[in-house]
Amino acid sequence: MASTSSTPPNQWKTWDVFISFRGADTRYNILSHLSKALKDKQIKAFTDEELRKGEEISSELSKIIRESSISIVIFSENYADSSWCLDELVQILKCKEKSGQIVLPVFYKVDPTEVQKLTGNFRKAFAIAMHGEKGTSQKVDNWKRALKEVSNLSGWDLQEIKYESILVEEIANDVLKKFSYMPKSDDSYDRKLIGIKSRVEKVEWLLKDKQVVGIWGMGGVGKTTIALEVLHRNKNQFTGHYFAENVRETMKNESSRSVRTEIIRQLLGDKHVDGLNDHVFKRLKSMKVLLIFDDVEDRNHLKDLAGDCDLYGEGSRIIITSRDSLGLSEEDRYEVEKLSDSQGLELFSLHAFEQNRPKEEYKELSNKATNYAGGNPLALKILGSHLFNMHIEEWESELEKLKVEPLEKIQAVLKTSYDGLGDKDKDIFLDIACFFKGQNKDEVERILEALVSFQKVEYLA
Repeated sequence: MASTSSTPPNQWKTWDVFISFRGADTRYNILSHLSKALKDKQIKAFTDEELRKGEEISSELSKIIRESSISIVIFSENYADSSWCLDELVQILKCKEKSGQIVLPVFYKVDPTEVQKLTGNFRKAFAIAMHGEKGTSQKVDNWKRALKEVSNLSGWDLQEIKYESILVEEIANDVLKKFSYMPKSDDSYDRKLIGIKSRVEKVEWLLKDKQVVGIWGMGGVGKTTIALEVLHRNKNQFTGHYFAENVRETMKNESSRSVRTEIIRQLLGDKHVDGLNDHVFKRLKSMKVLLIFDDVEDRNHLKDLAGDCDLYGEGSRIIITSRDSLGLSEEDRYEVEKLSDSQGLELFSLHAFEQNRPKEEYKELSNKATNYAGGNPLALKILGSHLFNMHIEEWESELEKLKVEPLEKIQAVLKTSYDGLGDKDKDIFLDIACFFKGQNKDEVERILEALVSFQKVEYLA
């Protein structure tokens, strides 16, 4: 549900994705298409055909599975007749349970219930592997458990999607999205996220002893970016996490029950959950989770979607981003400040010149553009990108136009903040914009406070 990065952060893993598959069923169709789709998105995927030698998976292959961030298991009709595939599956489940590896099942021309309950043709395939197993029944029991656990995770079913091309694209996009949520391996920040470090640290400081933390401020100021960075850097401290984006829009189109159910399914990794019951409550209570609700307009939505904090295990945290303080005390929220003049100029320059300072002949115009954006990161990025590759004469013309009519994209961002105000606050905003433009802030506050006092006296009279 969040913005994705174009290149997954894989510094701490040898491989991004490990794919477990039955070659005879998948080699020339879904496997080849999926491998290409992942490669096109700069995702390193390992397929194990070269290492399939002997009767048991090698220590080298086990190491590759452990060092992959995500495992994709393609369940096909004959997957279970291969003891090799089943041994891989057992190893994948161990990685999920021990290190939190993400595991994604894909049901390719096989019904999920056949895998989950070992029935139909899938059972016949499994019987072949069982017949070839000469050891103890412990290995067979491990196979059965791995099949049941992994097939019950949230994944994809070709029967529901119909078209293989769409299935492959959905899988590749979801994998890329999951990488955008993964914790970073060092303390570095994207060089284009100007001023992000201190802002993230302020939120992290609040999270030390606050169950619910608010990040609030005007549209475009960077609330979502901060929340995502906090998630990236702290995800590995929690047993479950969820990022709910665009809550304000989502709640206009979906019921709170359906959204809440999806959150619980993702936290538990169980697509069969259909609401809260004693068993689900017990499972959630055992988890330390990090929940982020982005762009919340109504605090009641938070109650509907997240429930009470005591629904989750000790140490769980909830982060809200909003254009409003939502009634949170000053101690429980962080108001995102605008960028300083120097930070604003640096961010603008990165998008206008692809360097962190303006070109010499553009310095004066760059300062004007930066002042126009008023320290709003999104406005700075939009304006910088708009002016990129323009000549000085074009810059002068564009900046003159902005005095009369703002850029449509910037206008849209600011309008969402205005639209979210109540009627009284809209009137105050328009009064300030129309009658006090350019006046001293302290003087304007004094006049407005006097007006409020007068209105109270008039009301009492």
